[in-house]
Amino acid sequence: MITAAVQEREHYLNASYGIKSWLLTKDHKRIGLLYLATITLFFFLGGAFATLIRIELLTPQGGLVTSETYNKLFTMHGVSMIFFFLIPSIPATIGNFVLPMMIGARDLAFPKINLLSWYLLVIGGLFSLFAMLAGGVDTGWTFYTPYSTTYSNTWVIATALGIFIAGFSSILTGLNFIVTVHRMRAPGMTWFRLPLFVWAHYATSLIQVLGTPVLAVTIVLLFCERFFHIGIFDPALGGDPVLFQHLFWFYSHPAVYIMVLPAMGVVSELISTFSRKPIFGYGFVACSSLAIAVLGFLVWGHHLFVSTQSVYAGMVFSFLSYFVAIPSAIKVFNWTATLYKGSISYATPMLYAFGFIGLFTIGGLTGLFVACLGIDVHVTDTYFVVAHFHYIMVGGAIMAYMGGLHFWWPKMTGRMYPEGWAKLSALVIFLGFNLTFFPQFILGYLGMPRRYHVYPEEFQVLHVLSTAGASVLAVGYVIPMMYFIWSLRYGKVAGANPWGATGLEWQTASPPPAHNFEETPVVTHEAYDYSAVIGEVIEVG
Repeated sequence: MITAAVQEREHYLNASYGIKSWLLTKDHKRIGLLYLATITLFFFLGGAFATLIRIELLTPQGGLVTSETYNKLFTMHGVSMIFFFLIPSIPATIGNFVLPMMIGARDLAFPKINLLSWYLLVIGGLFSLFAMLAGGVDTGWTFYTPYSTTYSNTWVIATALGIFIAGFSSILTGLNFIVTVHRMRAPGMTWFRLPLFVWAHYATSLIQVLGTPVLAVTIVLLFCERFFHIGIFDPALGGDPVLFQHLFWFYSHPAVYIMVLPAMGVVSELISTFSRKPIFGYGFVACSSLAIAVLGFLVWGHHLFVSTQSVYAGMVFSFLSYFVAIPSAIKVFNWTATLYKGSISYATPMLYAFGFIGLFTIGGLTGLFVACLGIDVHVTDTYFVVAHFHYIMVGGAIMAYMGGLHFWWPKMTGRMYPEGWAKLSALVIFLGFNLTFFPQFILGYLGMPRRYHVYPEEFQVLHVLSTAGASVLAVGYVIPMMYFIWSLRYGKVAGANPWGATGLEWQTASPPPAHNFEETPVVTHEAYDYSAVIGEVIEVG
């Protein structure tokens, strides 16, 4: 729905028409939009499950669903949100769209593999959707054994197969990004001239390529035990259920950084652009992304503090869990230093960046609580862990995703969105999120276990607050969807560089041509050099 004013020149949206031109496209920008549509579907599907969970928890005895259905709701919420929204969210949508342009490339290194990765996500999603429609799965998104391999009568294999297939999408995307960054940078684009968004995705890609195969192997072993009764995880067959936890979390804790590292890359771009300053300590921020990727593989054991893991192993993992917080702290301190004496514009993307810093900091600090052996024994499997996880994933990853979507929306569509509505939605999301999840810290500390739909009456007030916050949060997420769609037809036409940003993606038209640049750019300045900015700047402050 692009009007004549935007159609005067050829760009990636009007270079060809028809469903076939989209389903067979090799243009990284169109593939990014295909990912955007796919993960948006899973986001609202996961949100629907979350809504039913919160309504069920309004009263101590429940009454909306049975305990079996409740188990399926929180499982399908986790599967939808983690494997089919959060993991592909920033890399596969925003990363796919802007990363080649950021380094001056015409496309990703392997365009056909890029399209294949989207199809794999869709196929995996269809398997999981089938499982949901056929009756659901009740194991929790972690699929702990031996329940998932022996005792559950739900659609475990169909769901796990969907995740297995989607994992290959993640591997191929990571592989594509690594090769593209190594081999397709524009002349003059040295490693330490790369935008921090690219550094973050490079580090993320290493985790995707190295970590995801471990999850694939784990799912194969689960399949073998469930179908062929090979004793791998079930003690009755001579297996070890804690082995599954080691294998699962060896991938799934680094997977947290697959979700968070790209978000950190987005925030680095937003902080620099809207404070009109280069990122303070650029080299430290870039290297901290790689440090997080490496250290993320060394801390999985903090998920097993109350398992049969030895106290000595627990102490080592506790120390490493504290240690991995240092690179994240470097980023937060350097962002704060960048803001100092900056010319700050309170545009919508910057509001989301501020929200990310605050909420991610709370999530990170509460992560130190659960990294402490003594405290973790008390709060394991309580709502404290639920709140901590959501402050990182929703307060961190989704806030940055929304900030990035608002930041690059003019580049994607050639249209501006209504700034007033956008700021209102950012505020509503921030308030709704805190009202939803902060009471859960208190619930967990008081001893409320997670995954229970029946609870003592003294916890009801906090649950009611949490459900009220979820209602506000849902409204906050629906508003952007409405004005983004509205902006496609009625939004103000965007210039090539509406924010006055420094990246190469802002040196081409909005929307970009099919091959990104009319001629290959030559980089002659350092990253975030605002003296080099040339372009139309719209007042958004």
